[in-house]
Amino acid sequence: MVTTLNKPSSLIHEIQLEKIGDWNLFKFSESLQLRMENLLEKKKADRLTSDEITELETITELDRIFTHINAMLAAQNVN
Repeated sequence: MVTTLNKPSSLIHEIQLEKIGDWNLFKFSESLQLRMENLLEKKKADRLTSDEITELETITELDRIFTHINAMLAAQNVN
């Protein structure tokens, strides 16, 4: 079975911009953060459904994008 990754843009309503010190950083809404943590716990217990695997892959991809963007913003602010 081939798993299709949902578009991370489908979670655009779950994106927040938070001011941390002098920086504005992208982060997940509280509900999406909790959902990701729940899915990761289910993954550890090997209890994810195929739909949940796809959902976790989508959230993880968005997390990687945010990490990269936030790192770029932090580097820019250092200079």
